[in-house]
Amino acid sequence: MNQAKLTLLFDGGCPLCLREVKFLRSRDKLKNIKFVDIDSSDYEPDVYSGISYKDAMGRVHAINESGKIIRDVTVFREAYRLIGLGWIYAPTKWPLLGSLIDQVYKVWAQWRLPITRRPSLEKLCKAKRICQVSREGLISIKG
Repeated sequence: MNQAKLTLLFDGGCPLCLREVKFLRSRDKLKNIKFVDIDSSDYEPDVYSGISYKDAMGRVHAINESGKIIRDVTVFREAYRLIGLGWIYAPTKWPLLGSLIDQVYKVWAQWRLPITRRPSLEKLCKAKRICQVSREGLISIKG
């Protein structure tokens, strides 16, 4: 079986993130990218280089095949390179344009949850902690 060259962490509760993942999966014919839904109840930070739920929800993260954590636009640049569309993100390496794109991404990451009508990061983390505690059997949630 082919070992993934990139492990991309994504928010499975975000409609725009899901759209991007669907596109990447459709183009990833060589299965170079492993997709991990951080919004899933079984997301375990320790398995993914200790990237916490909060950190992963705050900005996009990936882990390359050598184990290095990459973030932000660099993740998209690498993912698109692996699906044969690296030219789309190549200009993000240019000094002036790259700096501008990095700033635009920071603003996007800060506003992604409200724009996509998701709860705040604080509320998501609080709910996630309840789920994690429940999964460990320390409390039980009846619904």
